[in-house]
Amino acid sequence: MLRISDISYSVEGRPLLEGASADIPTGHKVGLIGRNGTGKTTLFRLIRGELTLEGGTISLPSRARIGGVAQEVPASATSLIDTVLAADTERASLLAEADAATDPARIAEIQTRLADIDAWSAEGRASAILKGLGFDDREQRMPCSDFSGGWRMRVALAAVLFAQPDLLLLDEPTNYLDLEGAVWLESYLAKYPHTVLIISHDRGLLNRAVNGILHLESRKLTFYQGPYDQFARQRAEQRAVQAAQAKKQDLQRAHLQSFVDRFKAKASKAKQAQSRVKMLEKMTPITAPEDAATQVFSFPQPEELSPPIINLEGVQVGYGGPPVLSQLSLRIDQDDRIALLGKNGQGKSTLSKLLSGRLDPISGRMTTSTKLRIGYFAQHQVDELYIDETPLQHLQRERPEMAQSKLRAKLAGFGLGADQAATEVRRLSGGQKARLSLLLATLDAPHLLILDEPTNHLDMESREALVSALSDYTGAVILVSHDMHLLSLVADRLWLVSAGRVVPYEDDLEAYRKMLLAGDPKPESTKPAKPAPKRLSRDAVMALRADVRKSEERVSKLNQMRDKLAKKLADPALYEADKVGEAEVWQRKYAEVMTALDRAEDLWLGAQEKLERAQG
Repeated sequence: MLRISDISYSVEGRPLLEGASADIPTGHKVGLIGRNGTGKTTLFRLIRGELTLEGGTISLPSRARIGGVAQEVPASATSLIDTVLAADTERASLLAEADAATDPARIAEIQTRLADIDAWSAEGRASAILKGLGFDDREQRMPCSDFSGGWRMRVALAAVLFAQPDLLLLDEPTNYLDLEGAVWLESYLAKYPHTVLIISHDRGLLNRAVNGILHLESRKLTFYQGPYDQFARQRAEQRAVQAAQAKKQDLQRAHLQSFVDRFKAKASKAKQAQSRVKMLEKMTPITAPEDAATQVFSFPQPEELSPPIINLEGVQVGYGGPPVLSQLSLRIDQDDRIALLGKNGQGKSTLSKLLSGRLDPISGRMTTSTKLRIGYFAQHQVDELYIDETPLQHLQRERPEMAQSKLRAKLAGFGLGADQAATEVRRLSGGQKARLSLLLATLDAPHLLILDEPTNHLDMESREALVSALSDYTGAVILVSHDMHLLSLVADRLWLVSAGRVVPYEDDLEAYRKMLLAGDPKPESTKPAKPAPKRLSRDAVMALRADVRKSEERVSKLNQMRDKLAKKLADPALYEADKVGEAEVWQRKYAEVMTALDRAEDLWLGAQEKLERAQG
């Protein structure tokens, strides 16, 4: 059990936690929620011991391992699969010791522990996690340096999931996942064998992957059983009761104060007046719950254009080599709300760039309305803001002729008040930067708004405000997001980007989610045949050779263990009357090694067959 007892902590004199307490039962999956800036990430750092408490205690069972994704993995020459395998430090240490061990007793201990931690299936488990997070077999053998920071964050997540710490701390893990990765993570966390504490504003994840909510509010912690929607209902009921009690107490106070004011100078009523003064002094104030800060997005409305605003006929698009997408025959009208589905690397970003005019067709015909204005928001644009400038200065660059008061009004329309308007971007929160980028993308009142992961860094209230703004917006919307709650409320059409094609997905989001979890790659009707290459690339052949070499080394190590154990079993002294039990133990260890050896030899033969087929 994770026990948080009466803890206090302040940052620069501002208290974040005061006498906060909570107990998280072992094995529970719990979502940690609260408004941005309340101290959720700070609480994680306190649990890990990176910060020192000002008061109270945080306790875990002895030897409990705490794990989390602190930062992306380095851009090293180590392959993804080996990076993940190295995260299980006990397994790596035991395998290294097994190479040098000569004492049969220690060899047996090592073999027993390796069997206990399921060491021989480790590569398969690590590969399955990487695959769930979007890395295919070829990519898993590539060095970490071949991937960008966002993808290396996924590798870091895969590593901590593989290590299976007793307490897993995850801070907004879906921010660097696509929809497919987020769906996989939900399913994985729901079955995770230990305790999970996860900071998230993803309503779908908080409803499907957790069985408890830890709410950080007013510097206190409150634990609620059940998923997020159940918490939201309980919270609404509590707030209604609290508001009614506060209103009732205000009426009582007013009544008592009125009596005191009327009769405090009247001798015959002096005692009664004094009595009511004491009653007023003894009343414990009931504070009405504060209303959640109003979060707003105010998108400017475009004029109406004649349909269609974009029409594609037999379009191919790519980056100079073979086309990424082909046979695109699509139509977009101004009232469309379209969500793009499909795994990373299938071409969602390519389609977005084509529709936004950032990429020209290779062939085919693409026609757009002559007056069409397009707004484009992608997560990388948040990182392209001028960090030394204020939001107001960003707008002044775009609208130098506009009065400062009107620019400030536009910023306020996106939840950036007077203080934020004059604050350098480097000091803004991730959510505030995202709001500024959204404002810049919609400044020209676009007829088509393309949004690529717009909810990253937005808290729950901001996400709901975005849904409301998009519902009121009179332009077309193309949406890419891992937030299924957002997609379900905004999108009324689904396009599936897969195998070089873009086709309508006729089922709903829940069916798509079930299809992903079932491992069905795509419906047959929407998956054109894709001929296999006649010959693998040199890098792929090298990866297969590495597999053969590793399999051969594994077989060799197990053969050495087998020989050492066989020598021990051949000793006549082991079978003396007083050592019968010990002989049985050694025979069992020998059987375990032989089982592992059979499995390793099968893997070795399989790797050799793959290599022979690849080499023709």
